[in-house]
Amino acid sequence: MNLEIFVLGTSGMMPLPGRFLTSALLRRDGELFLFDCGEGTQISLKMLNLKWKKISAIFISHMHADHVTGLPGMLMLSSQVDRTEPLTIYGPKKLHEYIHSTRKMLDMYINYEIIVKSVEEGVILETPEYTIEAFNLDHTKPCVGYTMTEKDRPGMFYPERASALGVPKGPQWSLLQKGSSVKAEDGSLVTSDMVMGPARSGRKFSYVTDTLYMDSIAEHVRDSDLLLCEGMFDDSLLESAREKKHMSARQAATIARDGNVASLGLFHYSPRYTNRELRILRDEAREVFPDTFLARDRQIIELALKE
Repeated sequence: MNLEIFVLGTSGMMPLPGRFLTSALLRRDGELFLFDCGEGTQISLKMLNLKWKKISAIFISHMHADHVTGLPGMLMLSSQVDRTEPLTIYGPKKLHEYIHSTRKMLDMYINYEIIVKSVEEGVILETPEYTIEAFNLDHTKPCVGYTMTEKDRPGMFYPERASALGVPKGPQWSLLQKGSSVKAEDGSLVTSDMVMGPARSGRKFSYVTDTLYMDSIAEHVRDSDLLLCEGMFDDSLLESAREKKHMSARQAATIARDGNVASLGLFHYSPRYTNRELRILRDEAREVFPDTFLARDRQIIELALKE
């Protein structure tokens, strides 16, 4: 089962040529989840040949323009491609007012249901296969981060164990793999744990942007396979970061290290840095967390299943 992250935009505050405003898309087994929707999101989606008609839900971190200015166009475009399924949009309380007033002011033609849900810290979406959680951040406006965590999968099935225990190949093997118990040919009871390995953990993706550094973030993103985290400034601008309630690249790396994440992708860069100068952010972060990379617009990151 594929799980891919598409980085749609990496710029903070203002779009730049080749660096659109903050947005990322997660695709899991045909479901598409959009995180933030800055200016230029539609362009990146088009360039990557992603079908916005198929977006299952949108998750907005906070109500600053560089995270929501792409949303009206996205909603209108979905009507033009004949979307019929409801679209659920999660985010801070002001999100409902923003969508309602924008639709009214622009007299938008929308031919599908839009469901807006205000998020609070905790699980906001759960299925038998995964959960999506929100957690509070500390910015100049109410802001949340998000995690998508797959639930554990059953362990490996060992057919040789089943055969040795007298369970013939067929429907009973399937029952054992689903966690049921069966009777062997000699009438003895064979339980699932006798032929299955330990449960295999699922994958985890975390999305954090626009916040002061907080120790608590590391716990929320703990054991992520990928953490996309803002690294807006280098250490020389740490005081400016504090005033504007943002993080430095080094602080993002500290969260990654303390949260035991597998990989850190920096994004939401200040427009003051040229593409060449972004390596300053990367190098400072790598001093704390070596598995750091600079996320780039339209980068595709695949998270492999854990065996």
